[in-house]
Amino acid sequence: MERDELAAWLRLTLTPGVGNAGARRLLAAFGLPQAVFGQSRAALQSVVSPTQATALLAEPPGLDAQLEVTWQWLRDAQPGTQRRVLALGDTDYPDALLNIEDPPLLLYLAGAGILKGNKAQADTGSTPFASNLLADDLRRSLAIVGSRNPTPQGAAHARQFARAFSEAGLTIISGLALGIDGEAHLGALEGADQGGQRLATVAVVGTGLDRVYPRKHLELAHRIVSRGLIVSEFAIGTPPLAANFPRRNRILAGLAQGTLVVEATLQSGSLITARLAAEQGKEVFAIPGSIASTQSRGCHALIRQGAKLVETAQDVLEELRIPNERATTGEPSDLPVTEPESPTPHGLLAQLGHDPVSLDALQARTGLPTARLQAELLELELEGKVARLPGGLFQRMGRA
Repeated sequence: MERDELAAWLRLTLTPGVGNAGARRLLAAFGLPQAVFGQSRAALQSVVSPTQATALLAEPPGLDAQLEVTWQWLRDAQPGTQRRVLALGDTDYPDALLNIEDPPLLLYLAGAGILKGNKAQADTGSTPFASNLLADDLRRSLAIVGSRNPTPQGAAHARQFARAFSEAGLTIISGLALGIDGEAHLGALEGADQGGQRLATVAVVGTGLDRVYPRKHLELAHRIVSRGLIVSEFAIGTPPLAANFPRRNRILAGLAQGTLVVEATLQSGSLITARLAAEQGKEVFAIPGSIASTQSRGCHALIRQGAKLVETAQDVLEELRIPNERATTGEPSDLPVTEPESPTPHGLLAQLGHDPVSLDALQARTGLPTARLQAELLELELEGKVARLPGGLFQRMGRA
């Protein structure tokens, strides 16, 4: 995108009161943004309201500064990575987003997962994205979302499932948030070398791409840029505003073939993503959990509404009609995500069950002296078989 073209697109998105819907009507009527701003008031009022037409005739405040900061961001791409602004109608714009109710006018992208060619762009110094390559990668993709405050078992499930899907060749899409999102990205990166896909994981964020939120995920964001892609519809410099995160969920759901919810309360934003996926005609999957856990209630509600109950990664692969290539290599084809029971399981593990439990309740179940019970719990915790939860609770862990 040339600088003048970028300036026109930024002006369209920054003009107050126009919005995505009004902008799309203008583009349908007049073509590119440069043509929109060449129209008379009368012509503009034939498409939008008089108030919107007046706004379009005046350059929005801060346009020059936004253009400069965006152009500088494009030029500052590190070697081996790329940055790009994709406009609605660009040949590289993801086809999947054209079919959602409110496709973003601009997409900001940063990553190294889909490089092509060696000729640098003269103005930005970055290598162009390969036409349709992003769309090709996303034909085998799955969104994984869930609670920002998961149980240890939920966090483990997110990472285990993501790794299994990544090993099967899927691109994992999530939102870079704390909790389930972060674990899903990590699992995808761990499994990508086995899966062989170009695009290991995609993070759809609610800030400008010059910022990382939460800051705790700064290192993870760098890893995603090196093996995947970070995407935002929000202009460079946009802070983490609360209203932006529900909006980004439509992009997250739109890019993926389906959405898997790992853990969620009834008020979780993950249910918004699941609803949007269902409205887009995509498959929705949910992992069931303990009836005693508030983090399972969102998943249980989705299952009651028709989401597919998931126990193994193979459940999802079969529903999406994605062949499990590991089955042809002599590896297990069911991709289990919890450890099978040992023929002679540790006695305390059997008493723990799979729900969070207090020390007092365990003592009542086992009859063990407090000192011995605490010692055995510590041993299991060090082995990674038990997690200590807030409130003095303990929970049994599984692994892939």
